[in-house]
Amino acid sequence: MKRTVLVTGGCGFIGANFIRSMLEAQPDWQLLNLDKLTYAGNLQNLAEVAADPRYTFIQGDICDRALVERIFSDYPVDTVVHFAAESHVDRSISDPDAFIQTNVFGTFSLLETARRSWLAEGRKAAGQRFLHVGTDEVYGSLGATGFFSEETPYDPRSPYSASKASSDHLVRSYFHTYGLPVLITNCSNNYGPYQFPEKLIPLILNNALQGKALPVYGDGANVRDWLYVEDHCEAIAAVIEKGRVGQSYNVGGHNEKKNLEVVELLCDMLDAKVGLLASGEARRKSITFVTDRLGHDRRYAIDAGKIERELGWTPRYTFEQGIAKTVEWYLANSAWMEAVMDGSYQQYYEKMYTNR
Repeated sequence: MKRTVLVTGGCGFIGANFIRSMLEAQPDWQLLNLDKLTYAGNLQNLAEVAADPRYTFIQGDICDRALVERIFSDYPVDTVVHFAAESHVDRSISDPDAFIQTNVFGTFSLLETARRSWLAEGRKAAGQRFLHVGTDEVYGSLGATGFFSEETPYDPRSPYSASKASSDHLVRSYFHTYGLPVLITNCSNNYGPYQFPEKLIPLILNNALQGKALPVYGDGANVRDWLYVEDHCEAIAAVIEKGRVGQSYNVGGHNEKKNLEVVELLCDMLDAKVGLLASGEARRKSITFVTDRLGHDRRYAIDAGKIERELGWTPRYTFEQGIAKTVEWYLANSAWMEAVMDGSYQQYYEKMYTNR
C-alpha cells in the first residue's frame, strides 16, 4: 500500500540503511527523514538517494514539538518509524542527560503529535502505524543459558537501556490508553555499512587497519547476538505491513558470539585480505584488554520465534556472510571512514544545506 513514512534519525546507521532499503523495495512509499544531525547523523550516508523524488530530508530535533506538528500538518504522514535515539552505552554512562532528553522526551513528542493528528475527528485510518525501534538491552543480562522473549520482564542496567525501556513503556501506554496504532521491535546488536566507529565492529576495523591497539572490555567473554542491518530493515518492513497493532516483536540474528571471538575473527579476515601489520605480526597481537564497562551486561540472546511464526520473517544472513559483506564494504569505503574519524563529514551538511 502507499505510505508516507516519517523516519526519525534517518541519517544514522540503521535509519540510513532502512531508507535505502525501502526506496528500493517499496516504490509506493514516500520517505521523510527527520534528523537532528548530531555527531552520529551523517548526510553522506544518503548522498546517493538525496535527489530521489520519493525522499525528503528535514533537519530538526524530535523534541521540537512545533516542528514535528508542522511535519504532520504539511505531509500526509500515516506511518512513523522511530529510530532517533542516543544509543551508545559508554556515552550514557558519562552523559546520561542527552539520553533522557532524546529517548524519553523525544519519543513523547512524537507520540503526542501522532495522537493529536491521527485520532482527531475524521483523520483515523486503518493503515496508520507508529513503529518504535527498541533494543534487547531493556531486558537486562542473561546467564549462560536462556533467551529474551517478548514476555521477559524489563531489567535495564545502564542509563541508555533505562531510557529505551522508558520509551517502550510510553509507546505501549499510548496504545492501551488512547488506542494509538503502535508497534515495538526490540532488536539485538546490529552491524553492517555506515555504522559510526564508536561501536565494536567498525571501531576494531578502523584500529586494526591503522595498526592501533584493539581494546576489548574485561575478559572479552560478553556475548551478543549479531543481526545484519539488512535483515533488520526487512524485519521492520514486515512488522509495519503485517504486525499486530499493540504488539512487540523481538528481532534477532541467531548469531551469538563472544566479543573476543568477533575481534579475533576481524583480525584474521584483515590479515588475509590486506596482509599482516608492518611489523610482520598478526593483528591478534594488538588485542588489548581494558577495564570493563560499568554495569556491563554479560549476555544477550534473542528468541525471535514470534516474528517468524506470525510474520514469516527470519534473517537471511549468517554472521559469517554478514561480516564478510561488512568487511568488504569498509575496505571499499575508506574515504567514508576517514571523513567520520576526522569530522569532515559534517562539512557535507554545511555545503549542501546552508542558506537553502
